[in-house]
Amino acid sequence: MPINVLVVDDSIVFRTKLNLSLSKDPEIKVIGTAMDVEDALKKIKELKPDVVTLDIEMPNANGFELLKTVMPTNPLPIVVVSSLPANALDALSLGAVDFVKKPEAGVVDSTETFIAKLIEKIKIASKANVKHIERPSAVQPILAQNSSSAISRNLSFNSNTIIAIGASTGGTEAIINVVKDLPASTPPVLIVQHMPATFTKLYADRLNRICKMRAKEAEDFDRVLPGQIIVGAGGYQMTLKKDDNGYYIRSVIGEKVSGHSPSVNVLFDSVAELVGRNATAVILTGMGSDGASGITKIRRLGGYTIGQDKDSCVVYGMPMEAFKLGGIVKQLPLDMIAEDLFARLKNRII
Repeated sequence: MPINVLVVDDSIVFRTKLNLSLSKDPEIKVIGTAMDVEDALKKIKELKPDVVTLDIEMPNANGFELLKTVMPTNPLPIVVVSSLPANALDALSLGAVDFVKKPEAGVVDSTETFIAKLIEKIKIASKANVKHIERPSAVQPILAQNSSSAISRNLSFNSNTIIAIGASTGGTEAIINVVKDLPASTPPVLIVQHMPATFTKLYADRLNRICKMRAKEAEDFDRVLPGQIIVGAGGYQMTLKKDDNGYYIRSVIGEKVSGHSPSVNVLFDSVAELVGRNATAVILTGMGSDGASGITKIRRLGGYTIGQDKDSCVVYGMPMEAFKLGGIVKQLPLDMIAEDLFARLKNRII
């Protein structure tokens, strides 16, 4: 059965282009188009699409209003199409499954790449478990006040401890769920979230605003310090290195690995080699297998590994592949991962 898609965009030219382009794929059937939020809400009710592609920047009511209306009560997979990275991230926080950046006007290669990515995202979204997408209003503090107070008193940890996290589809909000309440004295957290350039910087800035730890996008030769979150930059491969002064980051333009740059496997492999038993790795929601072999190396070298469980994943792909390889010590629901990390840290105080 083809994936039934509703296209929502205020531009008749762009709606027509999407309709024609998406319809060329035998696995996709465009069952309707909508010019604005009111039209879209009506057609969602009438046509019951499997996936909606949603333009955010529309006059009058914008795409955010549709997300706010649909996702809390009748969630369905929505792929956002936006020219503004900040808007795409806001849409993800409201429950959108994924996003694609609008093509640059007049650039043929940009349009072709955009269509290919949108088709890929639609197919992934059609398998998404949207009822488990967390929204800010539903997220409660993960760590109880009394349970985190011990770490807040500036206790010292093994200086070799590193936490590495990898995610893809559904990962932006899942990562926030895991890290936002970790105390400021937590050992370094290195993150790879599959995301293009520009978006990773905005995402790191968002983490910095809402987390107790400091957060930044990776830059080449960044020192890796306690209390800091480093997010791999889009289009760059991030690896962990070590010298006489401690750990640092290499962030360099490189070929895609496991289909991605940054790649979770690249980060996890480097953590496995340098940190071994002092590493803690977490693999979260996402399509494909990136990170599965890397987290398995970490476990085989004595590190502690967590995989998000099927029921709480938006897409149970990467954690499933890691589990199948024997790379997971514990499979946990998303809302239990931060507490488990905290318990692990308490046991490693020196």
